[in-house]
Amino acid sequence: QTGPVIDMPVPASFNDITQDPSLENYIGWVWYEKEVLLPLRWLQDDLNTRVVLRFGSAHYYSIVWVNGVQVVEHEGGHLPFEADISSIVQGSPGIPCRITVALNNTLTPYTLPPGSIQYMNDKTRYPKNYFVQNIRFDFFNYAGIHRPVVLYTTPSVYIDDITVTTTSSESIAMVQYQVSVVGSTLYSLSLSLRDQEGKVVATGDGPAGELKVLNPNLWWPYLMHENPGYRYSLEVKMQAQANGALLEDVYTLPVGIRTIHITSTQFLVNGRPFYFHGVNKHEDADIRGKGLDWPLVVKDFNLLRWLGANSFRTSHYPYAEEIMDLCDAYGIVVIDECPGVGIKMLESFGNKSLQHHLLVMEELIRRDKNRPSVVMWSVANEPASELPPAAYYFKTVIAHTKALDPSRPVTFVTDANYALDHGAPYVDVICVNSYFSWYHDPGHLEVITLQLTTQFENWYKTYKKPIIQSEYGADSVPGLHSDPPLMFSEEYQKAMLEKYHSIFDKKRKEYVIGELIWNFADFMTNQGTTRVLGNKKGIFTRQRQPKSAAFVLRERYWKIANESSCLPPIIKSHTLFL
Repeated sequence: QTGPVIDMPVPASFNDITQDPSLENYIGWVWYEKEVLLPLRWLQDDLNTRVVLRFGSAHYYSIVWVNGVQVVEHEGGHLPFEADISSIVQGSPGIPCRITVALNNTLTPYTLPPGSIQYMNDKTRYPKNYFVQNIRFDFFNYAGIHRPVVLYTTPSVYIDDITVTTTSSESIAMVQYQVSVVGSTLYSLSLSLRDQEGKVVATGDGPAGELKVLNPNLWWPYLMHENPGYRYSLEVKMQAQANGALLEDVYTLPVGIRTIHITSTQFLVNGRPFYFHGVNKHEDADIRGKGLDWPLVVKDFNLLRWLGANSFRTSHYPYAEEIMDLCDAYGIVVIDECPGVGIKMLESFGNKSLQHHLLVMEELIRRDKNRPSVVMWSVANEPASELPPAAYYFKTVIAHTKALDPSRPVTFVTDANYALDHGAPYVDVICVNSYFSWYHDPGHLEVITLQLTTQFENWYKTYKKPIIQSEYGADSVPGLHSDPPLMFSEEYQKAMLEKYHSIFDKKRKEYVIGELIWNFADFMTNQGTTRVLGNKKGIFTRQRQPKSAAFVLRERYWKIANESSCLPPIIKSHTLFL
């Protein structure tokens, strides 16, 4: 028995698909169901074949059944989870496999991101049991199965995980590897590292070791090298005897050879100073919400490269693996952020929240640890880090993150006062958000120079760590013009950027190592009196058309790139790979 059923595409957010306003802002449980026929060969060799159901992400809390049997429960959006369903499906070949998902998008003080449910008990103003979902972040809480759902198989003995780290000097690189095999302790492993022409440049065997690469092609960021994003292919082959059969599992992992180091004033990639000139983004678009959409993804990367952007932060949650794959391939540098946004309430700094936060960092690092594009982890955005419990909270989260991955620096993004921030002592890089002449002294562009200079000098004097301006910007309604510049006009957005840029140019000669505009494109938010169909701080519209500010930023980014780097060749013809 069921209530009303509607068709719902996957991947997509469910909010904007229908004409039903109650679904647009729905909070609570929704149910997805689909039947699929599995290939017979998956079901016949039941002793030696493992069938796995994998979700790229679902927002926020998921319970999954296969043929009525619960197989997995997962808390948190934006990260993958999976279940071994072999024992359920292999007993009934030829019968459709029914996959049922219950999904709840409710946010509480202990979820990541946090939120709260507020019941409106005044019966003269609200219907019975009326409630609202309160959130402390400025983007729409889209919900649904946002990323691909796949069924795949492995042998019963299989490669479960691979960890790769790299070091390099001028003429030699070392690729350290660890391989985890599940299902048996009796197996052999062989590894081959191939270059982009398919030539084997190193081989190894066993679950842990080191591969030596002579005269390596290093992974370089976009605009730092004529061949950015160079990746080798590490082929890992496992063989094992089980149930009288020889089993083989093969996994190929792209590997970029690069090093990251930081000093008190610089961020070094392969020993060379790297300056972040990039953007903050959102997974957000018309109709599909946060659902993965390939044409949109490729369009965004074309715009990033047109802009001369070499980096972005995954504000404010991990992005789809497909997006991260393209960052690796194109040399776009990533600050990889967990969903720790809106941590404002005192109760969100307690042990329950902390334990979940640690688990989320484990899931994120397991997913993205081998990506050369990921150069830093961000554990939160604009938390209430002036609260006393933030000291222990962020000390613990950052120490845990570093223990899981000692190879990368760790940060969180702050908008707190430099003298009151309890988390800042534990970060490797200071990432600071400020909106002078917008949220502070609105309309007064003349205060930016003094306030931004003071901000940088206070932070650096206190911590002696490199600084990234991780957010700055102004809303502009496309087509709205005003001279002299007034707030919300395209001219005001341009003028604010130019004021910020003049200070960046002074401070990047000292200790400022990056600037990330807020935001790449306009995006949807909750309704409110300061939001006209969403946040309009994009330099592109939500439909990816440029505002005036996009051309200001493009001119600046290419100028910065020209100062110190090798520009890419001009493309004279196009070959489309379908």
